[in-house]
Amino acid sequence: MKISLETVEHIAHLARLEFEGEKKIAIQQDMENIIAFMDKLSEIPTDNVEPLIFMTDEYNKLREDVAVVTLTQDEGLKNAPKKDSDYFRIPKVLDK
Repeated sequence: MKISLETVEHIAHLARLEFEGEKKIAIQQDMENIIAFMDKLSEIPTDNVEPLIFMTDEYNKLREDVAVVTLTQDEGLKNAPKKDSDYFRIPKVLDK
């Protein structure tokens, strides 16, 4: 399939890209090569091939989610440079 320069320009506009001169011709050739490759793939006989839904037959084996207290609030605030009773104090990051 032949790709025109207008098609390359349209796709470049949609992708917010800019190509000029030799680069536009190189992109045109690359697009034609991609389409030729896809046409080659369509020649493969896939009549008796089932669609691949999952890449593997394995099933996710997840562990049970159990809440465990590993660090208390006091331990977490112990080494904080600035704290306010129950919270970390940080410099203001938002302007009004």
